[in-house]
Amino acid sequence: MTLLLTTNLYINNYCSNTPSVSPQSEFSILPLPLNSPSLDGHLCFENTHHAANDFGNRYHFLPAAVLYPKSVRDISSIVKKVYEMGTTSALTIAARGHGHSLEGQAQASQGVVINMESLQEHKMFFHIGELPYVDVSGGELWINILQEGLKHGLAPKSWTDYLHLTVGGTLSNAGISGQAFRHGPQINNVYELEVVTGTGDIVTCTKKHNADLFYSVLGGLGQFGIITRAKIFIEQTPRRVKWIRLLYSDFSTFCKDQEHLISSENYFEYVEGFVIINRTGLLNNWRSTFSPQDPLQASQFHSEGKTLYCLEIAKYFNPEEIGTINQRIDGFLKELKYIRFTLFISDVSYVEFLDRVHVSEMKLREIGMWEVPHPWLNLLIPKSSINEFAQEVFGNILADTSNGPVLIYPVDKSRWDNETSMVTPQEDLFYLVAFLSSAVPHSTGSDGLEHILTQNRRILDFCDSARLGVKQYLPHYNTQEEWKAHFGTKWEIFKRRKYTYDPLALLSPGQKIFQKEITYV
Repeated sequence: MTLLLTTNLYINNYCSNTPSVSPQSEFSILPLPLNSPSLDGHLCFENTHHAANDFGNRYHFLPAAVLYPKSVRDISSIVKKVYEMGTTSALTIAARGHGHSLEGQAQASQGVVINMESLQEHKMFFHIGELPYVDVSGGELWINILQEGLKHGLAPKSWTDYLHLTVGGTLSNAGISGQAFRHGPQINNVYELEVVTGTGDIVTCTKKHNADLFYSVLGGLGQFGIITRAKIFIEQTPRRVKWIRLLYSDFSTFCKDQEHLISSENYFEYVEGFVIINRTGLLNNWRSTFSPQDPLQASQFHSEGKTLYCLEIAKYFNPEEIGTINQRIDGFLKELKYIRFTLFISDVSYVEFLDRVHVSEMKLREIGMWEVPHPWLNLLIPKSSINEFAQEVFGNILADTSNGPVLIYPVDKSRWDNETSMVTPQEDLFYLVAFLSSAVPHSTGSDGLEHILTQNRRILDFCDSARLGVKQYLPHYNTQEEWKAHFGTKWEIFKRRKYTYDPLALLSPGQKIFQKEITYV
């Protein structure tokens, strides 16, 4: 089958800071034959606008075609053919999962976007034995793994806060949430990968077999290969969760208690926190899900005009353990220095807890506030810098109600594998701080896109000027010099791996780390 792709000789707005939908170039357009054996899936050249959208809703670059693969061979075939075109073609390739990139990272301007969710070759398989794991497609959603795993009483150990993401997408970043202090991020819980490299080769890799590629793609931002299959470690699942929230008015006390919890016998399975700035009636809003320990005093608590810090923890259990669980939770809570009448507890199912963000998504969709710009900023901050960061950011830069949740919780790097491509601060203990903002369309006020972007820039400028040793999570930069600074001592390894596994820089052009060289003929 011979297919014709029309592609620009240079990619419009490749490094532009201005979000746009890339039009057809008015310059030289070269039709290129894309010869391929019969595909199990299909290539689509029309109605590709959905592949120029993502959750960030700020960058929109139209691809020339979208591949809907049914087999790994489909992906390999297309990548190999584009690779064989060499530098005379401007075509690039991006793997797209559930579209939750923030700044166009899964887009390919006038290139080929691969819709990973259509990959059907690998059926989900739970292996129960000495080393239990689930074998899944790279385009599978984590929520589907959870639901299928519950039928076997098994599930992955480490999660993200939002489960409607693909396996390949989170493993290409890290996959961090409140379980990371105990099990490490999702990239630390992988047994085996199948990867299509930038030359079209299909490679199976583990820590012992093709180890360099294995570590490259984990946290590798899609630069070295497309994850088409993964074997992920699993464990027995509980049936219930004690979901607890506590409030603090002092930041240092809040941090000490969080650090205590992640180091004390690992009793709780989940530890996170968030910042609350000038939120009226906060505790009353919690009552639909949580029960206050002291209803009267909680109802009289005023949060407006204050900056508060919420500690959120969870204990997994089975119903027959409830008596012992309640006693042990009470014992641990007595060690914490929270505002005593701000203890709220909820008893929910394991699925309800893990899929909690989806409930918020449905509510936001109902009021038209889900598909809006999301100028998120995710930072990893060394423990030694967190108080200085909080004093400036929560005390001065964020002077009023934020435009979305502000998460903050500690992570112990001893649970992380330093061989992966993921970059973290140099200290063993660091904090994830995530500003999960939503911008109101057409607003010019504090809830508008420009105001939030300016606020993010102020935060980053402060981190740089104060030399806090901060690293971005889900990073986005426009120049290679910025990427070099981000990777630091890992840059030379990262660059060597790129030339080894994707020598023409075909993959994930939206990350803007490497640019494909074009030979003009």
